[in-house]
Amino acid sequence: MTLTSKVLLAMALGIVIGLLINLSGINVEGGFTHEYIVGGLFDIIGTMFITALKMLVVPLVFFSLISGVLGIGDIRKLGSVGLKSFGLYMLTTAIAIATAISLAAIVIPFFTASSITGATFTEKEAPPISDVLVNIIPDNVIHAFASGNMLQIIFFSILLGISLLMVGKKAQHIAEGIEVMNEAMMHMVNIVMSIAPYAVFALLAKAVAELGFDLLAQLVVYVVVLIVALLFHLFGTLMVLLKLFSKLNISIFLNKIRDAQIFAFSTASSNATIPVTLRTVTKRMGVDNSVASFTVPFGATINMDGTAIMQGVATVFIANIYGIELGIGGYLTVIMMSVLASIGTAGVPGVGLIMLSMVFVQVGLPVEGIGLILGVDRLLDMIRTSVNVTGDAVVTCVVAKSEDEIDLATFGDLNAGLIKSLEIDEESEDTLAKVVHKVEES
Repeated sequence: MTLTSKVLLAMALGIVIGLLINLSGINVEGGFTHEYIVGGLFDIIGTMFITALKMLVVPLVFFSLISGVLGIGDIRKLGSVGLKSFGLYMLTTAIAIATAISLAAIVIPFFTASSITGATFTEKEAPPISDVLVNIIPDNVIHAFASGNMLQIIFFSILLGISLLMVGKKAQHIAEGIEVMNEAMMHMVNIVMSIAPYAVFALLAKAVAELGFDLLAQLVVYVVVLIVALLFHLFGTLMVLLKLFSKLNISIFLNKIRDAQIFAFSTASSNATIPVTLRTVTKRMGVDNSVASFTVPFGATINMDGTAIMQGVATVFIANIYGIELGIGGYLTVIMMSVLASIGTAGVPGVGLIMLSMVFVQVGLPVEGIGLILGVDRLLDMIRTSVNVTGDAVVTCVVAKSEDEIDLATFGDLNAGLIKSLEIDEESEDTLAKVVHKVEES
């Protein structure tokens, strides 16, 4: 079985086991199942897997991005890739939230919603755009790497890559070393992905066991409208843009992006999915690392299509509950705020609620209304993260096609880059061991 097949099977089993635990009522707080199975074994396996993915993000982005800059060779071309990526990410985010608001404004007013929870949420003021721009430049590179600040890491990595290009021939050995480290990081991704089926099973079993159907039934209108908007953006807007700007085959793209979507769904984190997305677009779709190394981590940081859709639907939903009329001006403010907020917000679980609080404060909606959707946000966060990651891959393919940096033969080969099992090259092991022994002897 391929890794994708194993993960899909684990996904289905996780949902079934989670539902059985939830519906049987054995997952009561303080009970054996809650303490040692759902909150114990499942939580430990899932958390370790997500942590392992996060462990790879910073070194993978660092080495891959420098390798990509060196691979481009022409600094002006790097600027072209950056401008195209930024423009497309902002375009898709704006389309996403405009679509969500339009759909929600048509459907939600026909249904009556009521407050179903007393949960509260602490608001967070939106940072001024000047702070977002200034904070792109790290004042301490070590702190940027330690805290995982992706925009700062991207900035430093690009600057270092450009500097190595300017050094020229003297930097050849460093460039070769960075390329080797980049390849090693890709193999490390394969190692971590080999345990993915077990982790996906644990993550979904835990989520479904804790959520069940009750919360979904209470917020069925909000949930249904949001899911429809997300699916429309994924299969409609993004696929139209892919076909329009790249002429690539949509069915092949959807087949190959499935791995990244599953990991995004399981982890609910665009940043944690970077290693999988990067491997998917380079090894499976044939995008050159010189483009993918920039567009993927950049997209995981600023591309929040799914989150923007949630903000649009949630804004209409909460405004309807409280009987507040936002008007065209209010909705335009929501669109603008969501696009701007996406630039400086990290791709981690739950970040959508923080961004939503910024939007609510700006348009005058009661922030405590977010408490109404807290219960179902985790499940919906998993879906919208899959949309975010798909958007990252679409923009990567479009930019790569425009720069003639995609291998169309690899893209068209459905078996390209498949991981059937963890592959260990014995000949390479033996060769490397001999080199090490020679060094030790000398």
